[in-house]
Amino acid sequence: MDLSLVVWVILPLNVIFAIIIVFFERKDPTEAIAWLVLLFLLPPVGFVLYLLLGQNYTRQKMFVVKEHDDRSFLREIFAEQQRRLTDRNHRFATLEAERFQKTISLLLQNNQAYLTEGNRVEIFTQGEDKFEALFRAIREARHHIHLEYFVINNDDLGRAVIHALAERARQGVEVRLLIDTMGSLRGGGLKVAFRELTDAGGKIGAFFPSIYRVNYRNHRKIAIIDGVAGFIGGFNIGDDYLGKGPLGYWRDTALQVVGPAAWALQLRFFLDWNYTTGEGLRLNSHYFPDTGTPGTTPIQIVSSGPDTRWSPIKDGYINLINSARESVYIQTPYFIPDDSVTDALRIAALSGVDVRIMIPCKPDHIFVYWATLSFIGDLLEAGVRAYTYDAGFLHAKTIVVDREAGSVGSANWDVRSFR
Repeated sequence: MDLSLVVWVILPLNVIFAIIIVFFERKDPTEAIAWLVLLFLLPPVGFVLYLLLGQNYTRQKMFVVKEHDDRSFLREIFAEQQRRLTDRNHRFATLEAERFQKTISLLLQNNQAYLTEGNRVEIFTQGEDKFEALFRAIREARHHIHLEYFVINNDDLGRAVIHALAERARQGVEVRLLIDTMGSLRGGGLKVAFRELTDAGGKIGAFFPSIYRVNYRNHRKIAIIDGVAGFIGGFNIGDDYLGKGPLGYWRDTALQVVGPAAWALQLRFFLDWNYTTGEGLRLNSHYFPDTGTPGTTPIQIVSSGPDTRWSPIKDGYINLINSARESVYIQTPYFIPDDSVTDALRIAALSGVDVRIMIPCKPDHIFVYWATLSFIGDLLEAGVRAYTYDAGFLHAKTIVVDREAGSVGSANWDVRSFR
């Protein structure tokens, strides 16, 4: 490499990056120091890696919240829940919600994750069951179908889902499909299937088009049907998630929720869709209808990403762990947490709480698996018990506390997912 290029171009840019790291980005101190060392000891390498991996995008740059009147009814919900949480005479509909009021309040304050009550929930641990329910919901949709998935593979299941969406679009149902560019457009094999959907009147958005940026990918896996029902969990769309891939049987966890929680999933989709496409969907009764209260389960929908100031999913997990009286059970394919999470688990175990972590017995990413084993090894000394899932590949991301409160979603237990 031409030395003058390093001296006159790369080094000054590295100085700018260093200023950004120190003064403008919310980086962990250890991470910040590592980037500074890399930028100045290996300027060309540090320059390239920082462009690909290092930059943060602040809330103001990544997402623009829609017009104020669009969210007025949501502000009313937040204000009402804040009032209820400070009212000593208020009682939630379930004893579990009563007990975990502090967690509810935390997630309301740091993520505007309002509590929904009266939901009906179905749990899926096998891909066949989850996708059978999803196909049924797609067939029965009357007004709109919104899907947001990190991975849609170019295989039998991926093409079948897109074909089902195209069929409904041809029948007049609004169909919007939001995919992650890196997760779903590798190889370009789905372009023909996507064209079928767009020719039928469906709309497709590709989140964060640059495939050269590995940070801030859209890792969500959600679906919303008619604003009344939704799906959330760890399953992407592809034959692998039916156990037909090289890892064999796929053990994951997903939920179908019917009731007010569908509103919260819909809002998350709106924010991501409007950012990605610029369509400017409006929050109105067509997309947020009266759902009724078909069940008894309280749910908060929590999301983390560049549009959140703090790390609400991680904060919620820590709060749940600190609230545990008897047990904390965790399932995750990857376990590379920061000190705050490991400290919470260690303190819980040393306090007599039964802390158990289950990971896969086989890796899909060998170096990540070695790191997972290392982090779990440190916790074993504090009395945490660890298990490997031997019947296939474990991809579930769950926590259950005292058999009363839990979380199911798409966030792995690692520092990148918690941002």
